[in-house]
Amino acid sequence: MKKILVTGGAGFIGSNYINYQVEKGEHHIINLDMLTYAGNLENIKNPEAENYTFIQGDICDLKLIQDLFAEYKFDEVIHFAAESHVDNSISDPSAFIETNINGTFNLLQTAYKLWMHEPFSIKEEFKRARFLHVSTDEVYGTLGDEGLFTEETPYAPNSPYSASKASSDLLVRSYFHTYGMPVVTTNCSNNYGPHQHDEKLIPTIIRKAIHEENIPIYGEGTNIRDWLYVLDHCKGIELAVAKGNLGETYNIGGRNERKNLYIAEKICSILDEEKPRANQKSYSELITFVKDRPGHDFRYAIDATKIEDNLGWKAEETFETGIKKTIKWYLEKYSK
Repeated sequence: MKKILVTGGAGFIGSNYINYQVEKGEHHIINLDMLTYAGNLENIKNPEAENYTFIQGDICDLKLIQDLFAEYKFDEVIHFAAESHVDNSISDPSAFIETNINGTFNLLQTAYKLWMHEPFSIKEEFKRARFLHVSTDEVYGTLGDEGLFTEETPYAPNSPYSASKASSDLLVRSYFHTYGMPVVTTNCSNNYGPHQHDEKLIPTIIRKAIHEENIPIYGEGTNIRDWLYVLDHCKGIELAVAKGNLGETYNIGGRNERKNLYIAEKICSILDEEKPRANQKSYSELITFVKDRPGHDFRYAIDATKIEDNLGWKAEETFETGIKKTIKWYLEKYSK
């Protein structure tokens, strides 16, 4: 049974990936998470599973990382752990530099020492080892009305968050070109679905609506994101680990471009049916435009052709099907 280290596995995407893998029962999943504000062990469906182990710790703690690699001799690393909230990176960038860059370096260097004799000479028992680095489409900067991000799009990060992720992507790339490390990188569009932190856009819209509070939307709500249902993303990561070419990047996007205002209005219209307000009015009257955040990228959109054609991945959910599942999950969560 493979031993797979999943960093940040108590967070949003990481916990969905762990739940998906633990249920399949094919590998021993070791979840390393510091349990900061975004990590929550309640996100793990079956914490008592025989093929699941949780370790609380920080990827910036080099001795801990070295001890874990020595003890478990991981066959794979799926690296989700990151500071990821753009607004927080604007007010306090230091944690983003430390975790996203230095933490990634600790994992890469420790994996290199375990898996390889020297540059371009991998140990026999780790011939199938993989280091999958999970990143974001925000490293590419912003788009105008036209065009899509491809794997060849030059990096142009515009926030401390995206700059720190771009830096970690380049570190991962360097370990392939310098040492021959078996790495693969994925860059995803905006994820949504169960277990996302309450502060993110979609949970905020749902939570504010059902609590009869103003629903804040930046600027005029015209910013566009490409939305990817989290389970579709997890399946893309699984394929990239199993079949991806070493040293390459795969963009994972849902082909679901929507304006932020549309997102808010769509959620409100579904809530109008699923949980009507006492006053019988639409939740959409709670939508309130607030001052735009500094450096707010106008549009992100991913061209997922490479992973679709080369690895056979395809998003199963449209935004309209995925958002119904998501709202159902949050209504159950917020009614507890």
